[in-house]
Amino acid sequence: MSNERLRSALLAQGLSVQELADQIDVNPKTVERWITQGKVPYRRHQYATASLLKVDVTTLWNDARAVDSATDLSKAEIVAVYPHRHMVPTGLWREMYARAERYLDVLVYSGFFLAEDPQFHDLLKAKVQGTAQVRILLGDPDCPAVQQRGIDEGHRVMGSKIRNALVNYRPLFASHPDIGFRLHDTTLYNSLYRSDDEMLVNPHVYGIGAYMAPVFHLRRLPGGGLFETYANSIEQTWGRARQVTDHDITGD
Repeated sequence: MSNERLRSALLAQGLSVQELADQIDVNPKTVERWITQGKVPYRRHQYATASLLKVDVTTLWNDARAVDSATDLSKAEIVAVYPHRHMVPTGLWREMYARAERYLDVLVYSGFFLAEDPQFHDLLKAKVQGTAQVRILLGDPDCPAVQQRGIDEGHRVMGSKIRNALVNYRPLFASHPDIGFRLHDTTLYNSLYRSDDEMLVNPHVYGIGAYMAPVFHLRRLPGGGLFETYANSIEQTWGRARQVTDHDITGD
């Protein structure tokens, strides 16, 4: 039986059989057999392929050994768990983002605690002048998802909080246009803070503000699917988000 999931994952990444084979150092005919005959690779090749195609290894192969290993790897991706966001060490946010060389992403509704931090602004300026791609995703202050989140937290000021964050970031719009600012209208289940292969995940819990909800510190490992799941969420949200307008800041 052919492995159509592997074929689809290759197409999704725009890779050929030859390119995959070259990347993971196997014969192209071996890769062809994985696809056309449903042959199951050695585990090291499973993990290398899944990492290259940016999917969980269990998406490509229903191998009980792979399932067990992927579960263990995903657990190993969890560096620390904090019961509340306000219990995360104050310096961790800056330290983590200071290590960014490729990706610096913030996916939130308002993330006001960062927007009001001058040191974070300085860090953004420094990173965008280096090698890192900097992307700040805030909620669209007028969208239904933002309004509902305010209600869920027990207030109706989420839109105002976002506009206040935009006012704080406004000096960066003109002075550092390479810093990406966009607004999204998604129902956000987690606030995500990514620095290369590290991430802080802050789940949204009904009835309480994000600062009272837990935070998971993740570090990406080859073959582990937990980090990649959240990283894909950032990419999808960025892709459908829009540019900031003056109306978003003033509400007029």
